Amino acid sequence: MPVADVNNYASIVMTQLKQDILSGFFKPGEKLLMSRLKERYQVGISPLREALSQLLVEQLVVVENQRGFKVHPISLEEMHDIYRSRAQIEQLCIGLAIERGDDEWEATILACAHKMQKYADCIQSQPQEWERRHQAFHTAIASGCQSPTLLQVRRSLYEKASRYRNLWLNKNMPDSSVFAVNQQQHQDLITALLQRDTQLAQQLIAEHLLSPSLLLGKNDSLK
Repeated sequence: MPVADVNNYASIVMTQLKQDILSGFFKPGEKLLMSRLKERYQVGISPLREALSQLLVEQLVVVENQRGFKVHPISLEEMHDIYRSRAQIEQLCIGLAIERGDDEWEATILACAHKMQKYADCIQSQPQEWERRHQAFHTAIASGCQSPTLLQVRRSLYEKASRYRNLWLNKNMPDSSVFAVNQQQHQDLITALLQRDTQLAQQLIAEHLLSPSLLLGKNDSLK
């Protein structure tokens, strides 16, 4: 197969495999058997190895004693490190966004919040759709910082945090009281952003982003 074709297939497979890892289809620590990957993604060994090598760099897979690949395991230590780092980056993004954001930025935030709220009653039946809209809401806020470098770092941390966030969604979103608090945090954040209250907005986003890690780590268990 020509190199260009291998790279093209590898890029497609990497996107699909990454999503399967982030969504939890492949569990933390699970061995990634080539036979299973070939069947699922309908590609040969070369594109798969290239895709896995790229995900190795992104720390989503690890090499298992030179015998193959497995999904990167999860741990409380990693979770807290990722969430703290993400909260700090998000605070930087919001600070710049309040400084640089215009009326269109505000309108986009409100539009995304509306779309997210429309799926609030479907959190149990369509959690992935709600989460997609939730991500779009936070991305709209951060995009106002107008810093491609910060946004790239933010996106990487979001992906790493999403495996832990999916655990939090599965454990806590069926609890209406937890979801109600989550929704109120969004409303409080929107108010602070529209009032251009940088200090309050940064405080609120840190509390909002750190809450899943605090709940998951409460019993010192991710199971």
